Amino acid sequence: MSVQIEMLEKNMAKLTIDVPAEEFEKAITRAYNKNKGKISVPGFRKGHVPQKMIEKMYGEGIFFEDAANDVMPGAYEESVNESGLDIVSRPKIDVTQIEKGKDFIFTAEVAVKPEATLGEYKGIEVEKAVVEVTDEDIDAEIKKVQEQNSREVVVEGEAKDGDTVVIDYEGSVDGVKFEGGAAQKHPLVLGSKSFIPGFEDQLVGVKAGEEKDVVVTFPEEYHAKELAGKEAVFKCKVHEVKTKEYPEVDDEFAQDVSEFDTLAEYKEDIKKNLLEKKEEAAKNEKRQKVMDKIIENATIEIPDAMVETQAENMIDEYAQRLSYQGLSIDQYFQFTGLNAETLKEQFKPQALKNIQSRLVLEAVIKAENIEVSDEELDAEIVKMAEMYKMEVEKVKEILDDNAKDTMRKDIAAQKAVDFVADAAVEK
Repeated sequence: MSVQIEMLEKNMAKLTIDVPAEEFEKAITRAYNKNKGKISVPGFRKGHVPQKMIEKMYGEGIFFEDAANDVMPGAYEESVNESGLDIVSRPKIDVTQIEKGKDFIFTAEVAVKPEATLGEYKGIEVEKAVVEVTDEDIDAEIKKVQEQNSREVVVEGEAKDGDTVVIDYEGSVDGVKFEGGAAQKHPLVLGSKSFIPGFEDQLVGVKAGEEKDVVVTFPEEYHAKELAGKEAVFKCKVHEVKTKEYPEVDDEFAQDVSEFDTLAEYKEDIKKNLLEKKEEAAKNEKRQKVMDKIIENATIEIPDAMVETQAENMIDEYAQRLSYQGLSIDQYFQFTGLNAETLKEQFKPQALKNIQSRLVLEAVIKAENIEVSDEELDAEIVKMAEMYKMEVEKVKEILDDNAKDTMRKDIAAQKAVDFVADAAVEK
């Protein structure tokens, strides 16, 4: 096997990979052995038809596709290693020669990792954030705790915004019922906006035992295309109206929900915790502003294929997170009306920003000779062990050299972020 490398514009490269005819012929034979049991020829038992006979009857290229799929992965991987290029995209493959008795030749167009040329990155000016905790902030936190400690009670009066109505409903469009448009004893929080716009508003004021027709129009972009933009009538029967009762905010409340004896002490602790959170958020915001400015000042030529691959990787990670919630990516597409391409387009801006940040930080690491000591790596492993409730030595056993190398890079990147943030000037 041999490879020729042609550097293209915008950090792209084309690998022309030549697989010797003998090697491709062996792949054809493997393809024949794999498929011969599926091919019938009069006068021969299935699985015993000679290769040449099959090629004569169906064309000599009958096994080319399987043979090409057999040799390409290994030939591509070997070529990448031989090229020494740092490839950051999936290859765009094009077969240029595939004939009996000749070398199999294909090309792989790939993105090569670019380098960032730094502009100004030290002494970046950013606006100083004002960090304060207001009485409204404290009240909002207490409201959340009140919500957590509330209880639902059945009421006889009219349902108001925020109440829960327990309803049967059955929907129809032009008098025809539709799939998924009915339920019994469904609890619906009015104002939650979990139903079609306008549905919940029409149930404000209902009482237990009442029946009401709710008329709504499905949004034009509704995921069920057969319902999009159409008017529907939902016949509703109200079984119950429930409202929330909240505990009184006083010293007793503070004793019930915290370790403090008085409401004043509890509020002071809330203020302290909120201040810590806001200070951390301000630090993160400062880091992001500094990074945005450094990226703006840098020169980086990022190939489109690199952004495509990053976005595709983000979709894969998103699909994995969905699977932990019991939802497949196909179900997600069905519910949202999106598809793989539209989701990729949504991810692309963030994919580009991730790439820019990584390349800029690598340039800062190089410029400032930022290194990661064994002690720093060990400290990170200790944190990991605590997070997963494992013994430190066990974690070290699990981590191979590649994993440790990735950890070193991540630590170095964080040190680079801290370096440029600390060097920034707040105005």
